[in-house]
Amino acid sequence: MGSAAAKTFAPDVEVRESGYRIGAIGAGMIMADVHLEAYREAGFTVAAIASRTESKARALAERYSIPTVHATPLELIADTDIDIIDIAFPPDQQPALIRAALAQDHVKGILAQKPLALTLEEAAALRDEAAAAGKVLSVNQNMRFDQSIRVLRQILDGGELGEVVFATINMHAIPHWQTFLEGYDRLTLANMSVHHLDALRFLFGEPEEIYTATRTDPRTEFAHEDGIVVSTLRFRSGVLAMSVEDVWSGPREEGFDSDVSITWRVEGTQGVAKGTIGWPTGEPSTLTYASTLTTDGAWVSPTWETHWFPHAFIGVMEQLQYALATGTEPELTVADNVRTIALIEAGYRSIAEHRPVRIDEISV
Repeated sequence: MGSAAAKTFAPDVEVRESGYRIGAIGAGMIMADVHLEAYREAGFTVAAIASRTESKARALAERYSIPTVHATPLELIADTDIDIIDIAFPPDQQPALIRAALAQDHVKGILAQKPLALTLEEAAALRDEAAAAGKVLSVNQNMRFDQSIRVLRQILDGGELGEVVFATINMHAIPHWQTFLEGYDRLTLANMSVHHLDALRFLFGEPEEIYTATRTDPRTEFAHEDGIVVSTLRFRSGVLAMSVEDVWSGPREEGFDSDVSITWRVEGTQGVAKGTIGWPTGEPSTLTYASTLTTDGAWVSPTWETHWFPHAFIGVMEQLQYALATGTEPELTVADNVRTIALIEAGYRSIAEHRPVRIDEISV
């Protein structure tokens, strides 16, 4: 046996490449407070910005000292000084912007939001079109860069928990649904569960089947089916996992003592790891684990000061820049993301047909 008390983990990425000029499309919260703040801290170059509302783009340009403001996203995409297009736009409008960027010779890479598109068919088409254009299209599955998830992956890769048996992600928190979601027929599974299901794929490989059950959320006033969502997954490796997105999480009026949280737990034959995702509370994510192989069965708790928002987004943009600089695949490939979308699609089929759905029923 050994001790992990002095073991060094890497909760955050090393910035290996930062030489590309980024064009930011969008001026909402995720761009304003997360993308651009992450890039400022990392020292990335944001050379231009555009949005649907030019005044909002101009305000962000002033806030972050971005030298160029374009009147429209298409004008930005045509700017030959830009190397990477970073899109934070609704998924019904994103594919057209991606296709415009794929048609530009000067664009080297594209960072798209999730969900990549509203349908699996469109996502797969974008994957194929990017390959045909010889462009690097990467998708912002940023939970893979959450500090606790990164360290958990390092623990798993080291075999410290033995064979993984069971895993859970439990969310009891209230999202701020963007207004554009009111016009879609899909809510939590496509827009919130996508974080957790993708993280489970990142940790445990490909699932064989998913069973998803839902009920409406009393707080969400617009029409929807998938409010509160519970998904159970069986993986090829034998892992059984459950993902819970409880977007109700109880009454939250003034005077109610809130207990919002996102927690996760992984149980193996030789150890257990558990942690929290800090997003709902504004705190850093946490992790603690015990292993019969490396900690003598004692609980060890590595710490860090960084947060999922915004610091994980440094890793998302860095992996794309590094891929461009080295001619290698990004860590977040569009092909891999299409497999996450296929898992989401299987979840919606499970909801509709009230049964477990094998992932190989879904054509990608």
